[in-house]
Amino acid sequence: MTTPAIDTHVVKRGGARTTERFSPEKLHASVQAACLSVRSPEGEAEIIAHRVVAAASQWCYQKSTVTSRDIRRIAARGLELLHPEAAYLYQTHEMVV
Repeated sequence: MTTPAIDTHVVKRGGARTTERFSPEKLHASVQAACLSVRSPEGEAEIIAHRVVAAASQWCYQKSTVTSRDIRRIAARGLELLHPEAAYLYQTHEMVV
């Protein structure tokens, strides 16, 4: 089954940079990294990232523009249900960087 392309553009933090197309791959990598950072097994991190990205992609599907903060909030909400420890790291990482 092929997933339809998502034509949502993301306004980056601060609005200083131009928008970029929503990248499920980029979100997947960041969610998976949060899971791996709290020592989740690779397979578990992969499954969780896949589920979070699927939920975020569905949320984005009907929107033409969202903010990077919107994406982070939606992803964190999904991650909180699946792996609270990784969700905490994912949410607080923005404050550290």
